[in-house]
Amino acid sequence: MRMRSVRSFVLFSAVGLLAGGAAVHEAWAQGEPPPPPQGFEGKNATTPLYTVKDGNQVDPKTLMGWKTWRAMACERCHGASQEGLVGPALVNSLKVLTKDQFHTTVTQGRLEKGMPNFGGVKMVTDNWENLYAYLKGRSDGNIAPGHLYPIQADEKSAKK
Repeated sequence: MRMRSVRSFVLFSAVGLLAGGAAVHEAWAQGEPPPPPQGFEGKNATTPLYTVKDGNQVDPKTLMGWKTWRAMACERCHGASQEGLVGPALVNSLKVLTKDQFHTTVTQGRLEKGMPNFGGVKMVTDNWENLYAYLKGRSDGNIAPGHLYPIQADEKSAKK
């Protein structure tokens, strides 16, 4: 009897999560931005590298950096929230790495530490600066972990 209730709970929870995710994507498809992640309400920043609104809406270049992160499956080593697994926590590393050091590491790798070289991957060579901007925003605490969206224009500025 207990196993049955556990299965029901797991199934109910999974359905709830899927429905919630579907609701967010449906709202986004209708032009409404998703709600900001908890703790990122009103968290906005504009730097020379990136622009972020409410923690999960970013400028087009930073969004491309996030897409590059996802496409290269960097989370397999660095964790979904960039807090490290077998690879280092990039939220910490990007506090000290320069942009040039980041570029060298990504394109040449650090084979002795298990970091492959991505210098021959077009998506990475085309977007390494965007990837740097995304990871710098995560390191600065301005970009929330998880799914990112393009910044929606404010209704006031859209009417001007």
